[in-house]
Amino acid sequence: MSCFSCVESAPPVAIFALSKAYREDPHPKKVDLGIGAYRTNEAKPWVLPVVRKAEEAISKDETLNHEYLGQLGMESFTQLATRMLLGEDSPAVQEQRAFGVQSLSGTGALRIGSEFLRKCVGFKTVYVSKPSWLCLRSANHHLVLKNAGFTDVRTFRYWDGKNRCLDFDGMLEDLAQAPKDSVIILHVCAHNPTGVDPTIEQWEKIANVIEKKHLFPFFDCAYQGFASGDLVKDSYSVRYFVSRGFEFLCAQSFAKNFGLYCQRIGNLTFVAKNADVLTNVKAQMALIVRGNYSNPPAHGARIVSHVLSDSQLNQEWHDCIKLMSGRIIQMRKALRDKLEELKTPGDWSHITSQIGMFSYTGLTPNHVRHLVDDYHIYLPNDGRISICGLNTNNVEYVAQAFNDVVSKYPDNE
Repeated sequence: MSCFSCVESAPPVAIFALSKAYREDPHPKKVDLGIGAYRTNEAKPWVLPVVRKAEEAISKDETLNHEYLGQLGMESFTQLATRMLLGEDSPAVQEQRAFGVQSLSGTGALRIGSEFLRKCVGFKTVYVSKPSWLCLRSANHHLVLKNAGFTDVRTFRYWDGKNRCLDFDGMLEDLAQAPKDSVIILHVCAHNPTGVDPTIEQWEKIANVIEKKHLFPFFDCAYQGFASGDLVKDSYSVRYFVSRGFEFLCAQSFAKNFGLYCQRIGNLTFVAKNADVLTNVKAQMALIVRGNYSNPPAHGARIVSHVLSDSQLNQEWHDCIKLMSGRIIQMRKALRDKLEELKTPGDWSHITSQIGMFSYTGLTPNHVRHLVDDYHIYLPNDGRISICGLNTNNVEYVAQAFNDVVSKYPDNE
């Protein structure tokens, strides 16, 4: 008998199983609204032109080699990524009490950051929004946090399903009841999966509760620049927390805003009250990285560093993220306009009030089942759609399908 006979089965990762089903479907009108990756209006993946230029320049640099990076990663990259997040004039940057650790994209930053908070700082309880990334069978935040050592993973209310908006009162109430020294996972912008973000005034109230209750913020930043097209606007929450004097961690991903999905390039930013503590923090982070994957890869970090350090390429990159975010905003409007033109039952204003890659449509699992089975439109059971899957060639078809299932099955939950 094999020693592996005791291994139990596990369900497939739902979002990738959904993507596989889409790829294998021969239907000519099939639509993929599941996977969170940018697509052109022709439904094709897009390599940013500025990334092509950076890769070409890097390939011609004969001084580069394939030696190991250190545990904390490429310093030029982590410095530029941290400044991009916090701003060049940030007090944390100017006072040298902020630094970054290169990670395996945003997921890796969450993983090593969570392990640090649990094992080195001693935090025991962590809260994530309900719902949170990815809201399919098992939210990935929960999986990452538990694998990092947190056994007490709780949720705070976030989505008001009835009104299709932020449940702000419920959120504040749950945070106010959290035990002292709980870690709170907060999305910097373009909340996944709802696309609903707090307002400036609401961020102030959230900060007040976190300060009063002595909670620790851990930000997840997957969409800076990709949400609105404005790097500063999309990083408002973390910059505001710096201005209030908070210590925090922030997991940054460059998968979306640079289109570097498979390069797994991320940064874990630390912001401390003073620089004196950072030597020990860096030493512990080096050990955590060493025990997980030894050291990070160089190619994606070189691309990002090359672009961010070159003023002309940096401007070209800004133009790219404005183009991507602009197309998403246009598709939100197109979907809402068509649903309202069809007089689809319900209020669809949330489609355009939400922001970023995803929209929490309010469609029920029963609606989703009929969309997949009858219309070959693929999306998760929670009704979350990737707006990137919409284009001028399919948005009318998608809207008509939404209208059909909502009209036929209005009371099914």
